[in-house]
Order: sequence, then structure tokens, then C-alpha cells
Amino acid sequence: MQILKSKLNIDFMGKRKLALIFSIAVILVSIFSIATRGLNLGIDFTGGTLVEVGYQESAVLKSVRETLAADGFKDAAVQHFGSSKEVLVRLAPRDDVSGKDLSDRAFKAIQDLFGTAELRRVEFVGPQVGKELTEDGGLAMLYALICILIYVALRFEYRFAVGSVIALVHDVLVTIGIFSLFQIDFDLPVLAAILAVIGYSLNDTIVVYDRIRENFRRMRKGSPEQIINASLNQTLSRTLVTSLTTLVVLIALFLFGGEIIHGFALALIIGVLIGTYSSIYVASSAVLSLGISKADMMPVKKEGAEVDERP
Repeated sequence: MQILKSKLNIDFMGKRKLALIFSIAVILVSIFSIATRGLNLGIDFTGGTLVEVGYQESAVLKSVRETLAADGFKDAAVQHFGSSKEVLVRLAPRDDVSGKDLSDRAFKAIQDLFGTAELRRVEFVGPQVGKELTEDGGLAMLYALICILIYVALRFEYRFAVGSVIALVHDVLVTIGIFSLFQIDFDLPVLAAILAVIGYSLNDTIVVYDRIRENFRRMRKGSPEQIINASLNQTLSRTLVTSLTTLVVLIALFLFGGEIIHGFALALIIGVLIGTYSSIYVASSAVLSLGISKADMMPVKKEGAEVDERP
């Protein structure tokens, strides 16, 4: 099967130094934010009681906080949820009071604050369960990266495996960093979205790597930089079409899917954008920087193969 020549001739690798500076800057900001600000962990990880209350008119959060504080809930976290008429209250777990009693007391305290209130949702998560979910979530991402490293190392040359893991770590760090920087709620659906981002980014990277390997074996002329550039130009239309169609669905979920999957859709949107960028500039640049050459891509001839082919 012949390789189709792309009419595009964008010098991606010529701009790899600028991309490297940008990536390093974004990663450093992400790491700094995670280290200093941390993540705004949801109740899934921290444990406690979550109460969602709906009002017929707009609720003033300051009044809700003051009412809860007067009733003994000084550490309650209060925020709007979807609209100004809906309020989300997070209560820290207490050893001497059950989650049901906490939610009943909190709802009773704010029930008539702005007119008739409606109890929309109540969730309970124990502190031990939250701790286990945090540890298991971190291990899930670590195991995913290790398995990907093994898979790509077996399928490609080891430089491709290292490049793919560098790109995936880049995508995960940037996505988590944005959630930390803007203090967006980080809960189990968001963690699931980040694991999905790892799979999406890897798929995009594998497509690019397949074409790079194929071109290294078939293009007789050209430096490694020129061959990688040609490969990126040939796969660019596929990459953009896949990313744009995925983004259309995710933006629709983000805008119309409701507040519950808001963080999930946002994490995927960020991940798709960053993953598309990393498959072009991070993964491919990493392979080039690791010194890939045509000799590395040539299939290894088995000993005695020439003798076996003789009549």
C-alpha cells in the first residue's frame, strides 16, 4: 500500500523549541499550583455529607453560611450549583453524628431562609472510603501509565515508548493543573475523565507513530526531522477531524448535560485539546530528541533467511 503524499507542508519540528518552552512553562505552573493550592477535592475523596437544596428565588450564599454557622456548621462549604436558585452544601464528617442526621439538621436550618426550599439530593461518604478512593485513583493512573509503557515498548522501538509516556504525563499534569489553578471541583467523574484522556491521547499518538515508522522504512531520502514532519502533515487531517468531532459532543455535554457532569465534560475537553497538541509536539519531538534514525526502524533480518529462500 502506497503512502499518500500530503499537500500540506507545515514545519512542525522547526517550531519544537517554542513548543518545548511552552510545555515546560505550563507544566511548571501546573506543578506549582498543585503543590501550593492543591486540588478542590469533592466529597468522593474527602468524605462527608453533601446536600443540594433548591429555592424558588435566588439564594444569597452569605446568608446561607451565616445560618449554618449559627446552627453549629461553621466549617460548611456553600456554593451555587447550576443556578443562583440552587445551593450545594458540603459538611465535614463527624464521629458523633451520622450523615443522615447532619443532612437533616442542615436542611432544616436553611429550609425557610429564602422561601420554600426543596431537598434535591443527599450524599454520604465516609472518611475511610474517601481516603481509599484517593489512593486507588492515584494507583489507577500509575498502573495505566506503566501498562502503556510496556505496550508501546513491545509494539514499537523503545524511544517511542518513552515519548508516549512523556506525552501522557504531560497531558495528565496539565489537565490536573488547570483544575488546581482554577479550583474546579475534582471528583470521581473527573478522575474517570482523566483516565479516558490517557486512552484518547495514546490512540492519537499511536496513529502518528505508525505513520512515522512506516515513513522511516519507505522514504529513502530525508533527515529524521523531515520524515517526522511529513508524517505529521499526512496524519494532520485525521487528527483534526477526530478531535473536532469529539469536541462537538463534549461541548454539548458541557453546556446542556447538567451540573453533575460539568467537571467530567470539562476535563475531557481540556484533555482532547492538550492531547492533540502533545501528539504533534510532545510525543514526536521526544522521539526526535532521543535520536531516532532510519537504522532503528529497519526490520531485523533473521539468521538463515537467505538460505531458506533459495530453491
